[in-house]
Amino acid sequence: MEYLLETQDVVKQYASHLALDKVSVQVPEGKIFGLLGPNGAGKTTLIRIINRITAPDSGEVFFDGHPSRPEDIYQIGYLPEERGLYKKMKVGEQAIYLAQLKGLSYKEARQRLQYWFEKFDIMPWWNKKLEELSKGMQQKVQFVITVIHAPKLLILDEPFSGFDPVNADRLKQEILELKEKGHTIIFSTHNMASVEEICDHIALINHSHVVLKGSVHEVRNQFKTHRYHIRIQTPDGNIPPLDGPLCSELSRVQDDGHIYNICIKKRPEASNSDLLRELCGRGEILSFSEEVPSMHDIFIQVVSNNPTNAE
Repeated sequence: MEYLLETQDVVKQYASHLALDKVSVQVPEGKIFGLLGPNGAGKTTLIRIINRITAPDSGEVFFDGHPSRPEDIYQIGYLPEERGLYKKMKVGEQAIYLAQLKGLSYKEARQRLQYWFEKFDIMPWWNKKLEELSKGMQQKVQFVITVIHAPKLLILDEPFSGFDPVNADRLKQEILELKEKGHTIIFSTHNMASVEEICDHIALINHSHVVLKGSVHEVRNQFKTHRYHIRIQTPDGNIPPLDGPLCSELSRVQDDGHIYNICIKKRPEASNSDLLRELCGRGEILSFSEEVPSMHDIFIQVVSNNPTNAE
């Protein structure tokens, strides 16, 4: 797997506060990487180091196969959680100014901005001051300025903040389109539902350490409970307890005399096929589903199990 960005044993100390303690992450090229963690965990410090806003005390950062260097910032687009546009400045004027700072000519900046402004339905606001725009409109402008120079790496910190559900979904589709075009995206958020929807890989930082990382699929499998929910029906309404070498019954609720909703825990050594064959001998299976923990549940579990070194 090719990595666009890697950090190796990055350490950052502020006076008596250890913000990052030997943090190593690998961001695959062309993927969406969720950078997760509670407030104060060290995410923002890591993002600032990747952006070369500050430097690590020790450890290394590699970008596109080489040690991070100053010119790499032209290949990075950063949308901070605390937005930073000029309230009194006209929208189009400052968008062109910021695009030129990222290396675009005036003509190219104007062409690209027109495309994005029309795409987001904000062209009528070109000559308005930023403070005249709603928060959602301001967010759209900030996002456009972040992606205008088509950077290899996009760092989006809580990008859906301030958006209503319709515009949040629209932005999500734009992020997925950018991924399809080959951009690599670091997505920092507390919204675990968004992580499940769009992220390919994640790293969870807690108390300055990486406590969990991997693909979303691998992480969810790692936290499987081996619990299954079965809805089953028999002609006589009599289903013996499902306890044996394949599974143990945890609960059952009777819908009527012939249908039961049963929760079981499968033995790790038993396969789903073995279990289904056993169930087929008990009655008609109406539904069969595995209880897979959500990223929200995993986040709470991991953070709760790492309470030491509180900041």
